[in-house]
Amino acid sequence: MIFRKASAADVSAVEEIYNDIHTEEEKGGLMTGWIRGIYPTRATAEGALERGELFVLEDRGRVVGAGIINQDQAEAYAQGRWVHELPPDRVCVLHTLVVSPAASKKGYGKAFVCFYEEYARKTGCKACRMDTLEWNSVARAMYRKLGYAEVGIVDTELQGLSNVSMVLLEKYLG
Repeated sequence: MIFRKASAADVSAVEEIYNDIHTEEEKGGLMTGWIRGIYPTRATAEGALERGELFVLEDRGRVVGAGIINQDQAEAYAQGRWVHELPPDRVCVLHTLVVSPAASKKGYGKAFVCFYEEYARKTGCKACRMDTLEWNSVARAMYRKLGYAEVGIVDTELQGLSNVSMVLLEKYLG
């Protein structure tokens, strides 16, 4: 497994993962809460690439996962009951973590979160934060197993999705 910053050549692979997730959601096989054409889209990946925030997980020459890593805490994060009050430059945030449905159940999601935590440490952050939609029970269970505490569920509008119940998660790195 190789984790790296994405290049322009990776955007199509990331978009394909987004589309595969949307297809699984529409078939009832996944419960992310995302909506095709609204979020995430190719523009999501392109914007993150332009900002230098898009990372990919490559295995055997194929992009099987991606995520956006930055320090951007969504407005709704202000409603969280964060255990650790830290300056914004000491908090790292993971957005839009995806693993190809064709590569699920192989530990890629867990590996990506571990990469994210190591990246946060290397950049001087003391806490990792993220969010997921309330009904995404698979993601919530994985994050719980990885030591993330749920610090609130807030109703918000996010990335063009309205009436979103977003679970806020935090892990202190020390």
